[in-house]
Amino acid sequence: MNDSFINQGPAVMDPNFINKHLDEVLSNTRIDQELYYNYNVKRGLRNPDGSGVLVGLTQVGAVTGYGMFEQELQPVPGKLMYRGIEIRDLVKGFQAEKRFGFEETCFLLLFGHLPTREELDEFCNVLDSVRPLPLGFKESAILHMPSPNVMNKLARCVLANYSFDENPDDVSVGNVLRQSLELIARLPTYAVYGCQAKAHYYGGKSLHMRVPKKGLSTAEHILCLLRPYSDYTQLEAELLDLCLVIHAEHGGGNNSTFTTHVVSSTFTDTYSAIAAAILSLKGPRHGGANIQVANMMDNIKENVANWEDKGAIKDYLAKILNKEAYDKKGLIYGLGHAVYKISDPRAEVLYEKAKQLVAEHPEYEKEFHLYENVAEIGRDLFMEKTKSSRRICINVDFYSGLVYKMLDIPPDLFTPLFAIGRMPGWCAHRLEELNSNSKIIRPAYKCVVHPKQYVPMEER
Repeated sequence: MNDSFINQGPAVMDPNFINKHLDEVLSNTRIDQELYYNYNVKRGLRNPDGSGVLVGLTQVGAVTGYGMFEQELQPVPGKLMYRGIEIRDLVKGFQAEKRFGFEETCFLLLFGHLPTREELDEFCNVLDSVRPLPLGFKESAILHMPSPNVMNKLARCVLANYSFDENPDDVSVGNVLRQSLELIARLPTYAVYGCQAKAHYYGGKSLHMRVPKKGLSTAEHILCLLRPYSDYTQLEAELLDLCLVIHAEHGGGNNSTFTTHVVSSTFTDTYSAIAAAILSLKGPRHGGANIQVANMMDNIKENVANWEDKGAIKDYLAKILNKEAYDKKGLIYGLGHAVYKISDPRAEVLYEKAKQLVAEHPEYEKEFHLYENVAEIGRDLFMEKTKSSRRICINVDFYSGLVYKMLDIPPDLFTPLFAIGRMPGWCAHRLEELNSNSKIIRPAYKCVVHPKQYVPMEER
């Protein structure tokens, strides 16, 4: 091959080609909205009443935000179950014993029951033993190809495991379980190292990548790698641990977990399925929502001079809802949820723990009260605007960004932390998909274009 071709710089596409054909693409990718109703299409796999279309069964987790009463959808207080155990009970259990809970949660999701003390110790030792990255992985998969987005870096690191795995394509339960444990153990390191590589190569900052210590919980491991002197308080580690626990599972129907089921149903390798889930979670409609909340709150802080003035807050939130301020989409991010209608249990347990951290870091007290006021006033405004008698709930994304800020975690890691927490849930659902003799997931799409005749070149 010609050396000049190999050594030339990155190719640049002629923008005129895109502009020339843009209108054609726009017109040929837009479906008439009435057709969805004519053909009774369940858009977003949702029924007309907002409930999800039943497409599968699972033993891993359950999300409840509404029930059917007298053939009508009725909101109920939100419940989140991990293998049949309510999230509030799980959190109360390990917190009452002054223990970290993420490893116990991983065991529960993967194996279906709460571990004994001996089983938990053995499980933690296994995660500890596979946490170190393979020789050369950091250099080849992270440093030699840094990314401006850490979620893309996470997906790339997961895919890179294929090259370091001697048996990557075996989809037997034992082999997939081994791969799952390695990913659960290593994803935090991928995320922190990927964030530090971005800060160095794209932000011009000094590169500091610490060697993991043994015997740490996942939350402690993250803070140890991330903090300049690897120092953190017990409460900080407990709060980060809680964030991981409440993100660990959310039923089979959320977009990234459903993606795991869809891709796993093809019997492809674990790394391909999990990378697909990560890239699904990256989307601002899914795991990227906490960044949207943080950006919106920054905008509110810039435009509301007195953070204690509820009248000024209400006026500005009204402008946001009326598409006159912030991103002009008419949304107050962090309020409302597709399933939870009355309450999001994850937001409730996170809020209570966050209040404890505010007491330890009083410099965040004023900002925390602003969040509380925005949540309270925003929910009232939604009721006024929609003329509804029901207040929408505060979802987990509303407070998670502030919590990460109080933990001095950079925004680049907000969504990756969601992925780290969700990894055991994805792995449990993948194992279930592979072991349940399910069919390849292949829903129907109806083509609505009219038949056309092929036209010879000289007649076009």
